[in-house]
Amino acid sequence: MQESAQLLLAGRRKVVERLEVMAGPTGRRSWPEAVKARIVAESFAPGARVVDVARRHGVEPQQVTAWRRDARKGRLVLPVEDAAPFAALVVEEPPAAAPALLSPPSMIEIEAGGVVVRLSSDAPAARVAEIAAALRASR
Repeated sequence: MQESAQLLLAGRRKVVERLEVMAGPTGRRSWPEAVKARIVAESFAPGARVVDVARRHGVEPQQVTAWRRDARKGRLVLPVEDAAPFAALVVEEPPAAAPALLSPPSMIEIEAGGVVVRLSSDAPAARVAEIAAALRASR
């Protein structure tokens, strides 16, 4: 650094009364997207101040503000920490339906000549027809 400063001063052929050497970065710097995103995410933390975050990372507060604006507009993707993990979903075959024992099945009643025949509602139609025909024939 010192040699390049001497070379620059020698090229101008002027007397230099005061030379100020600036510490830290000068000029344009290119920041990787991941670094910008991490800095912006830190600035969005509860209680964080942009100026404090910028100072910690050696960035101007205006630059962090511009990156925050980019993040809000979707031009800068922020890292996701504390994301809820996905839970595995296991689907099993439903168990075979057990007959409902809570309510009695509905009944079919056939009455003819003082005789009452009660059948379950799930009795085959052919069986109900046979019984009805037999009762009619017995009259």
